[in-house]
Amino acid sequence: MSGNIYIKNAQVNNLKNVSLEIPRNKFIVISGVSGSGKSSLAFDTLYAEGHRRYVESLSAYARQFLGRMSKPKCDYIKGLPPAIAIEQKVISKNSRSTVGTSTEIYEYLRLLFARIGHTFSPISGNEVKRHTVEDVINKVKTFSEGTRFVVLSPVVRIADRTLSQQLTMIMQQGYTRVFVKGDFQRIDDLLNDDKLDENIKDENIWTVVDRIAWESDNDTLSRLTDSVETAFYEGDGACRIAIMPANIVYDFSTRFEAYGMTFEEPSDGMFSFHSPIGACPMCEGFGMVIGIDEKLVIPDSSLSVYDGCVQCWHGEKMGEWKKEFIRRAATDKFPIFEPYYKLSQKHKDWLWHGLPSDKSRDKYDRVSIDDFFQMLKENQYKIQYRVMLSRYRGRTVCPECHGRRLKKEANYVKIQGMSISDLVDMPVENLKKWFDELSLNDHDAAVGKRLLTEIKNRLGFLVEVGLGYLTLNRQSNTLSGGESQRINLTTSLGSSLVGSLYILDEPSIGLHSRDTFRLISVLKDLQALGNTVVVVEHDEDIIRSADHLIDIGPDAGRLGGRVVFEGDPQKITSDTIKKYPESHTIRYLLGEERIPVPANRRSWNLFIGLKGARMNNLQGIEVKFPLNVMTVVTGVSGSGKSSLVKGILFPALKRQLDEVADMPGEYSSIFGDIKTIKHVEMVDQNPIGKSTRSNPVTYTKAYDAIRQLFAEQPLAEQMGFSSKYFSFNAEGGRCEECKGTGVLTVEMQFMADLELECEACHGKRFKKEILEVRFAGKNIDDILNMTVNEAIEFFTENNQKDIVKRLKPLESVGLGYIKLGQNSSTLSGGENQRVKLAYFIGQEKADPTLFIFDEPTTGLHFHDIKKLLNSFDQLIKRGHSIIVIEHNMDVIKYADHVIDLGPDGGNKGGQLVCCGTPEEVAACENSITGKYLKKVLDNSKKE
Repeated sequence: MSGNIYIKNAQVNNLKNVSLEIPRNKFIVISGVSGSGKSSLAFDTLYAEGHRRYVESLSAYARQFLGRMSKPKCDYIKGLPPAIAIEQKVISKNSRSTVGTSTEIYEYLRLLFARIGHTFSPISGNEVKRHTVEDVINKVKTFSEGTRFVVLSPVVRIADRTLSQQLTMIMQQGYTRVFVKGDFQRIDDLLNDDKLDENIKDENIWTVVDRIAWESDNDTLSRLTDSVETAFYEGDGACRIAIMPANIVYDFSTRFEAYGMTFEEPSDGMFSFHSPIGACPMCEGFGMVIGIDEKLVIPDSSLSVYDGCVQCWHGEKMGEWKKEFIRRAATDKFPIFEPYYKLSQKHKDWLWHGLPSDKSRDKYDRVSIDDFFQMLKENQYKIQYRVMLSRYRGRTVCPECHGRRLKKEANYVKIQGMSISDLVDMPVENLKKWFDELSLNDHDAAVGKRLLTEIKNRLGFLVEVGLGYLTLNRQSNTLSGGESQRINLTTSLGSSLVGSLYILDEPSIGLHSRDTFRLISVLKDLQALGNTVVVVEHDEDIIRSADHLIDIGPDAGRLGGRVVFEGDPQKITSDTIKKYPESHTIRYLLGEERIPVPANRRSWNLFIGLKGARMNNLQGIEVKFPLNVMTVVTGVSGSGKSSLVKGILFPALKRQLDEVADMPGEYSSIFGDIKTIKHVEMVDQNPIGKSTRSNPVTYTKAYDAIRQLFAEQPLAEQMGFSSKYFSFNAEGGRCEECKGTGVLTVEMQFMADLELECEACHGKRFKKEILEVRFAGKNIDDILNMTVNEAIEFFTENNQKDIVKRLKPLESVGLGYIKLGQNSSTLSGGENQRVKLAYFIGQEKADPTLFIFDEPTTGLHFHDIKKLLNSFDQLIKRGHSIIVIEHNMDVIKYADHVIDLGPDGGNKGGQLVCCGTPEEVAACENSITGKYLKKVLDNSKKE
């Protein structure tokens, strides 16, 4: 079949002479167990070659490095289109980065407002325009025939001249009259007044340029045009038309001003909070400043003012402020019994900035939170007041821009009544609807056509991948792992290239079953444009939707690297397994292999509870987390799972255990059997260690034992090599050319930096003499290049039980295929998480610990999820407790207790829909998760 992609004898990493013919312009899924070689085929072979060919087409500067860029190890790749990779990358933790900037939607919005935005005066609400002579003439044409009017221009006094001197100059130019205080006067009469400069201010005096009776003939029109041009010139860009004798005036200006205010011309920089041109001067575009933190002052918003929601008004002395506020509140009908979170913005402003009835009082006799802290500032010479002031300081919303990041002038510019800040604060699905219904005049529609297309397309992608509940102003560093991945996907899909090869790495991460089909339709649309879409994926629904499935296996590492199935997944039958007996994927799709539902659920009587959880979209819910069992917190994307567990429970528990932690999100109280927990650990997808030098074998402490083993070898003792000489992080044994990294980084300036193999040590990280020390025929580099499974076999054969014991946990969590010395930057988020899990299993902690996992099935095949669940069982048997944030139905059905949040995402979420055993959640009619869980449980019963 012509026009396809041909790969001949690919041998990258563990691939064993893989030859494939991949159909172009199709939706292709590459599946297989973790470590089988999927990414080696998709990214290290297909994308690496596509990237190399792209660089080859660039300038001589880029090509000078090509001799050192290695080609993927294979005979040839033919028919390869331009390749684009969308990998699992953590979005920037920069606090300036938002959903809008990450997806580039904000950049298009900036351009749109700069091109077709209309400036409105905050004083009158009317549009501010730079007028022309035609604008004045068009206004005059609305007058009826015979209407008498005067063309006026303001008297503009040149610096250092008196008004008398200026009027003299005007008279010498041929003008005889001025309009002063509603009346016409001759200039020579005014000049006879000795107190002219005292009696008349500049803004009250206008030069009479012409007096005309409107007639719609060419002579009048020509005369009016000349007079208006003259008025604009003499008035320094200002002109007035006054109808007589009614004295109705119309002001025009060629300057961008109105009502005494001068406005800025809209430009794209004006709407950028990264630029000093547009950023709020107080917070410099961050939206936050160091000030009095509302969360510290009002730690429990479920309390009313009467019940003591204002923390700083507690105690005998400071409580007088509360009593006085309550006494005065009756005058203004302030609701003192209403919970703080239910107060309107008006009433919150009264509490913070002062009651209306207080405005007539002396500033030292006012009662509000602001006045309280002003009193503390004025008494800072007393140490107790300084301490109290510091207790309530923190990062808080900027009082100047109210967290909108832009200077106030930017929000004077509007499109159909909405400023750019109004738009970025709307949920994406509402914003898309607003743009779909946007009606513009012909000029604006023509100017904004291309920009509107880009904005609508990208907003559509965000909604389709299940992120319609986010706002464009949401900070990137507050997103969950799954949300970050789909933002990355949207950014790449927004370009909508044609004739390209898109390679995606598990786009379904963090996606609820409900939203998976929307994602599939996005990928199918991308393919329909004329692209080849290759997805490395484990999700069953995505695998079944593919046009072509390539299954790599049968197992991980050296036991994988072969094609164990290739074909149309929709045509799989029971006969398929006879032809492809090694494919785990086919067995799971046919139901021959399955993660079983536990025979019974573990019971519990100990728990930790949260009351009044209100972070982000959580609506003051009360939740109990059982101990000594496996609890899964689930719900659709954006329902509040991460806010509840990572934002509130984890830091609140850390603080209860007297450990350092960030400020938890808002909650009323934490209760239950907290004292039975000695530690709490967050096992997330962030890279292991604090630098890219970290790797699995150093993180799990197995490398310490390996280095000691090499230091005990006869040659090492003879040469005086201690264990530190076998570390690539310490001076002595490491290669000093690359400082033990094995690679040298070349800055490419205009594109991603290149990492090239170190020419001194050829990527081996160590000096030559260190590599001469061997144990059982292997040097330290050979050991680091072994997979975990190979290393366990090797050290078992050589009776090194301590090293084997430290490596076994890595094997038990399904990481037997990774190399001991694999750089942490090459590990996926899911692999990083499982290395951490292996570390905790290897520690064999005796103290009861609560482990929190954030989407641990990331990057896991069905076959590997079994191993993960067995690891969880091991931890629970040792007396630990597990909480998992997860969408995967196989994990949810395995849980002892399920907490389902929702019912939807964003503003429609944040409630506790139901909780209980998986069977109880499946029976809940209001639970979206329950509907999908019921199908899974029913299928398990049939088997």
